Amino acid sequence: MKLNQLFEHFQGRTPAILGSEHFAKFAVLLPLVEKDGEIHVLFEVRAYAMRRQPGEVCFPGGKCDPEDPDELFTAIRETAEELGVSPADIRDTFPLDFMLSPFGTIIFPFAGAVPADQLQLNPDEVAEVFTIPLNYLLETAPDRHTIHFKVEPAEGFPYDLIIGGEDYKWQPRTMDEYFYSYEDRIVWGLTARILKHFLDIVKASGIYRTSSPPLDKSEK
Repeated sequence: MKLNQLFEHFQGRTPAILGSEHFAKFAVLLPLVEKDGEIHVLFEVRAYAMRRQPGEVCFPGGKCDPEDPDELFTAIRETAEELGVSPADIRDTFPLDFMLSPFGTIIFPFAGAVPADQLQLNPDEVAEVFTIPLNYLLETAPDRHTIHFKVEPAEGFPYDLIIGGEDYKWQPRTMDEYFYSYEDRIVWGLTARILKHFLDIVKASGIYRTSSPPLDKSEK
């Protein structure tokens, strides 16, 4: 093989996230609903019989199946299954920034409108839902707390192969956790992180007004 052959072979290659083939991929939907003439964000409370994170506040979503054509399909499929709505009624979706979690997952979030008057919750996955006014979330800063991650090499780590050995100065890792409080509800963790990102891009867009416009502008 010659150098020009190598370069020609990889011309036009599309890059991905290094190691992403080893990450589990999930897609979620941040549901927007209209309630009392205002935009609200809808949240789920996970069923208390679920094996993972029972009773936690979350957005609808789940793991991307190999047969799903793309991540948006996954988000809509999971939302339809959990909230009991037709996929066709989940409309005006748009992508948020995808994120890598420190726990080996890639999350693909989307936002979209969901018909609040047609919900038929799947009791195996959802205990209840509640909403928070978008204006409240835009105008109320979350509490922020920092988590520190400590590096602990596994037994047998080859310290003799690195400069500094056991005294190597590992780079510290921190992560901010956000907490949104509304009445007796607390939103935190991955859900709060996605929510904050959504609120940040709404604020940055310049469309935010104290009195929220209806979701369906065609009804004006």
